[in-house]
Amino acid sequence: METEVIVALITLIGMEVVLGIDNLVFIAILSNRLPESQRQLARRIGLGLAVLLRFGMLAGTSWLLTLTRPLFEVAGVELSGKDLILLAGGLFLLGKATIEIHHRVTPAEHVEPSLAAAAGAAFWPTVAQIIALDMVFSVDSILAAVGLVREFWMIAVAIVVSVLVMLMSMDRLSAFMEKNPSVVMLALAFLMMIGLVLVAEGLGVHVPKGFVYAAMAFATGVEALNLLANRAIRRRRLNQLRARRASPAGG
Repeated sequence: METEVIVALITLIGMEVVLGIDNLVFIAILSNRLPESQRQLARRIGLGLAVLLRFGMLAGTSWLLTLTRPLFEVAGVELSGKDLILLAGGLFLLGKATIEIHHRVTPAEHVEPSLAAAAGAAFWPTVAQIIALDMVFSVDSILAAVGLVREFWMIAVAIVVSVLVMLMSMDRLSAFMEKNPSVVMLALAFLMMIGLVLVAEGLGVHVPKGFVYAAMAFATGVEALNLLANRAIRRRRLNQLRARRASPAGG
């Protein structure tokens, strides 16, 4: 293989992995609302559908590219099929993230019994939501890949590798988010930001992805420092408690 092909393939794989992060976070948040016995199955179905949707759209690339053609104009803004998909996906993400944040900040004792009974998510509605967002992220992912290279086999390899990476990290990410509620709130904030970006892109306002991912990386770094600080505080308190128990009574 030529060096240019290898570099392009590595770049494409990296891009697919980065574009799959938001999909991974969304699946983790939704699956953690399910009973523990159903979570892993929902994650596998979500990632499996992500692969099938991406391959399906890759096979229909000629049709996919027609989605970029303007269909009609509203208030001076031309809207294409891709724009409508991005708008719908962005609004869905904004609504879903808002509902999840409200659910997490509402004290359990103040929740009405009818809402408390419905707090546990149902399996197939959760899978349906994963499918809906898979489609939005797949459109963006495949169009970006086709814009980078024209070799379909390279895009297929990048899709498989990126999904394998997500598959290997899915359970660990979900378990980590479940143990750290502040990380979940940060992820929901990311989803709201991604939703706003999708809406902006759908309305023809280009938002540089580099700025978005830089902001997400900075916020993630700050949260990582907070987690380390909290862990150090807990360790210090535990050591102090052990020291008190080990000291002689009245000493």
